[in-house]
Amino acid sequence: MSRLTVLALVLWSLHVTANVEKVIFTAPDAQPKIQDASLDNLFLTTLSESYPSVRTYINASFPTNTSTKGTESWFLLDGLVPHRRYEVRICWAATQPTSFWLDTYMVNTAFSDASLISSLSTYSYLRHDQLTSKDVQTLKDRQHKHDPNQETTILFLQIFAAADYFSLNQTLMDVVPPVAIDLILDPYVFNVLPKSLIPTGLYLGLIGIFAWFASSWILRHLFSNNSSAIIPPSKKVD
Repeated sequence: MSRLTVLALVLWSLHVTANVEKVIFTAPDAQPKIQDASLDNLFLTTLSESYPSVRTYINASFPTNTSTKGTESWFLLDGLVPHRRYEVRICWAATQPTSFWLDTYMVNTAFSDASLISSLSTYSYLRHDQLTSKDVQTLKDRQHKHDPNQETTILFLQIFAAADYFSLNQTLMDVVPPVAIDLILDPYVFNVLPKSLIPTGLYLGLIGIFAWFASSWILRHLFSNNSSAIIPPSKKVD
């Protein structure tokens, strides 16, 4: 593999962003754990470093005058390390064309904003009617176990999902099916590189080192053969 090929692979990997949307943020200062059950009663799916990903479905809709970004969904980001950089990625299939918007809010900000608390309450109320007892237990199992000796913080994650397609099937135009997604919380290492990219970086680094030595050996071999072909054989003297 040539050095040019390795460079092309690296550049290609940096541009593979299809069907992925993300938000990058720095966790705020540590917050005291909310003692009452207000957060638990919301029944939000939690993402933390212990449970950094979830595969689920979220509702979407076509934009309207009153909801230009489609349908809202809410998640909880718990156990965040203060001042650490994170990113949340949402991945979905190309067979479900959807536009996504992601935002994060501090708990006190969401609870003090009338529009946010109204949206959060509406979403939570609708979920109460949809969740089974098994779903509730799964949500409880995913909750972050707080260590009293460790400072952490909590954020709300708001996701808007707007259907982004046109179909001759009137049913699909009238009722947008739920979108299958993977939602991933990815902490940054030294606030520079997402943790999930470390194996990829090591892999590309090893390929680069191998390509460097392989290309050097091939060049030396080619130059050696060319030199042997250019130097004429010595004539025998009688």
